[in-house]
Amino acid sequence: MAPATGQKRKSDASSSAAAKKARAQKDEETAQLVERILSDTENFHMPEDTDAARDYITQLARYARGLEDTIAASKPKEKSPQEVAAAAEKLRNAAASGIKKQMTWKTTCKTGSAKWMYDGVCSDPAVFGAMLGLDGPPKFKTKKMTVTEFQDAMGYITASVRYDDLSISGATVNVHWKPDEGTFKLSGTYGK
Repeated sequence: MAPATGQKRKSDASSSAAAKKARAQKDEETAQLVERILSDTENFHMPEDTDAARDYITQLARYARGLEDTIAASKPKEKSPQEVAAAAEKLRNAAASGIKKQMTWKTTCKTGSAKWMYDGVCSDPAVFGAMLGLDGPPKFKTKKMTVTEFQDAMGYITASVRYDDLSISGATVNVHWKPDEGTFKLSGTYGK
């Protein structure tokens, strides 16, 4: 039913805000209770009344469950194998495109010693491992992959120049993985 003319609807925001404030205050009181208990584990006050003791313990249990729920909500959801494969393919395509854009003609291309370097971001170790064709998350921070291993994982990356094609050369590709930052760096050489 619509409100009569000139009347305003009551806002639900004030009641939910009050409930959140009360819950935050209750959590703060429980946190202080935990602090008092932990500061003097031998002599903290325990109610003698059974119902009061039950409330005391229930309050602590609810607080612990709330903390568990907060921690569980902050952890990223684990991806299915299909989601990992799709994310790895997307990351692989982005890296290959970034490497290919750097492959331009330089005089060092004649000797296969022109350098390329790709910086990327991947916060999920499983996706990074899948991109490189590993069996799981990487167990290294720095690794040298042979060019053949790298091409098996990333595909054969080439760039056309006026009268020739450039491709990854050299014996190895350097892989630097920083799991705490969620970043990686790939580097190597290219040429004719």
